[in-house]
Amino acid sequence: MHIMKTILNQVVEAEKAAKANIIKRREETAATRSLLNTAKLMDQSETLRRLKELETLEKVADKVNNITVFGGLEGLTKDSVKLMV
Repeated sequence: MHIMKTILNQVVEAEKAAKANIIKRREETAATRSLLNTAKLMDQSETLRRLKELETLEKVADKVNNITVFGGLEGLTKDSVKLMV
């Protein structure tokens, strides 16, 4: 009887693992689809692409002690951001 219970528990665990794997794959697929949609939108919109660039710059700026901007605010808002290490 103990052997049957052990086997049944293994089957239940395998089913749970399989369901978890399916959920994980669906989430990965949804995330990839979302990235693709974002990339398409950014490809079609220079403004959206620029906003994403500035958002990334903001994240980088939070991690550094000093940042120097050449060209002033106009340079920052109109030119591509170039990072120099």
